[in-house]
Amino acid sequence: MGERLLKIGRLLRPKLDRLYNISGGIAAVALIAILLIMLAQVVARWTRTTFPGSTDYAGYAMAAASFFAFAYALNHGAHIRVSLFLQRLSRRGRRAAELWCYGVGSFLACYFAWFAVKAVHVSYVLGDVSQGRDATPLWIPQLVMGFGTVVLAIALIDRFLQILFGGELPSGDSAVGRTE
Repeated sequence: MGERLLKIGRLLRPKLDRLYNISGGIAAVALIAILLIMLAQVVARWTRTTFPGSTDYAGYAMAAASFFAFAYALNHGAHIRVSLFLQRLSRRGRRAAELWCYGVGSFLACYFAWFAVKAVHVSYVLGDVSQGRDATPLWIPQLVMGFGTVVLAIALIDRFLQILFGGELPSGDSAVGRTE
């Protein structure tokens, strides 16, 4: 059974790492979109025209940047950790603390992802639109949040399983199982 799980893990690892990298790429594109929206607002002011919904679009891009960056940051060890506390524990105690943290984090991320995806569906069915001048259907920006939370849940479960099945414990500045 253990060998079979390791084989599945070796098959999934490149696909999961690619998913996390794609998420990071989407977050980067969203940050560039924020920059472009801000530049468009400046140009609109200079030319004395308006850019309706620009603040809403910047907010949607900020949500995309945030939610898609979560899994990427987690996979690359860039998330905030309580390393001072964890470094004081024995290896066994640290492993238990890591499993507890990633277990709780996985549960909460799955819970949040469930409701984020549900919110997309409800907004779509009800035909909700933003209250701004652009009247964007709300399911579109909510879809970004839904996908981002699902990818975060996958990343947390991935990390939990890595530690559970004997992967190395994350250090303060590198991800589990990565060798650099």
